[in-house]
Amino acid sequence: MSEAGEKQQKTKTTIHLIRRAKVTRLYAWLIRLAAAFLGLLVCGIVIYGITGENPIDVFGGIFLGTFGSSRRLWVTVRETVTLLVIAVGLIPAFKMRFWNLGAEGQILVGGAVTAAVMIYLGPLLQDWLLWILAFAGAMIAGAVWGFIPAYFKAKFGTNESLFTLMMNYVAMQIVTFCVVLWENPKGSNHVGVINQGTKEGWLPSILGQEYLIDVILAAAVTAFVFWYLGRTKQGYELSVVGGSTNTARYAGISVGRVIVRTVVISGAICGLAGCMIVAGASHTISTSTGGGRGFTAIIVAWMSQFNPWAMALVSGFLCFMQQGSVQIASSYGLNENASDIITGILLFFLIGCEFFVRYRLEVTKVPIEEEGENR
Repeated sequence: MSEAGEKQQKTKTTIHLIRRAKVTRLYAWLIRLAAAFLGLLVCGIVIYGITGENPIDVFGGIFLGTFGSSRRLWVTVRETVTLLVIAVGLIPAFKMRFWNLGAEGQILVGGAVTAAVMIYLGPLLQDWLLWILAFAGAMIAGAVWGFIPAYFKAKFGTNESLFTLMMNYVAMQIVTFCVVLWENPKGSNHVGVINQGTKEGWLPSILGQEYLIDVILAAAVTAFVFWYLGRTKQGYELSVVGGSTNTARYAGISVGRVIVRTVVISGAICGLAGCMIVAGASHTISTSTGGGRGFTAIIVAWMSQFNPWAMALVSGFLCFMQQGSVQIASSYGLNENASDIITGILLFFLIGCEFFVRYRLEVTKVPIEEEGENR
């Protein structure tokens, strides 16, 4: 073999990132399931390193924390449907490519208005009227919180991501003021349980289940949003605007009006979620009322590709892990940060797997001489 032939046999391994031309739904979900499995495996390693306990026993504690009693099961259901409502609320804006990162603030202002209705009107009005006012007030507050960045986006072309994030901090300051105004007892720096003795304004139990109304509200909101997106002229218009604003203008669609209308609806639904949290779950208000759900809902909406069944599944999985992680943290004498670490590891894998749903790595061997010639 000649020296030239030997040189031609020398190769260099290269890795290329290639976008997948088409991915079947089954294959995409297999990737996500594999990511979830790897995430659980890493969680098991971390748990063993922290506690020295058998990870399988610890994962059993996760199931116990979620399904160990009827009360725990319904709390998980409540958290799941609340997260689902917020994620569904984000969908109209996201489909229009308006990146609403302000759901957390919209939840807070909706919760603050709900708390105000319960505190000031609770002793004066019947419960059914309080519920109507709380729902309406929370949705109006969330809608206003969505209207402000939407108007500036439509009128001046501002960056909606930064604007909506800023609105979160404004909402936190408003809630902080409300906490000082309503603190009970005075000087405690928290509101306490609102109307604890009379339960005025608390959402009612249905068939003996206090959180069944959350399920009904979530189902109604989800059905409405997907009807609105798929069956109405307004839903078609926001899809066109999301595809191309120039095309929308050419078709005679008022882009600014569509932006404002859509984000107002998105904010109203997130405000409704704030009402569900305050009137149906915590019965108090604080800067942590949102609990990060507004940001977690972004992950839910993105991972599910706006599919309602997938959204319910992803919401359920995240809440299942969150509730279970809290249980094992308390069972094994860990602080609350341990449950956040476990949840964070899973989110890392679930978010990262979306990269491999869209792209694949291709390993090839490139002749060294050929590479030199190209240069």
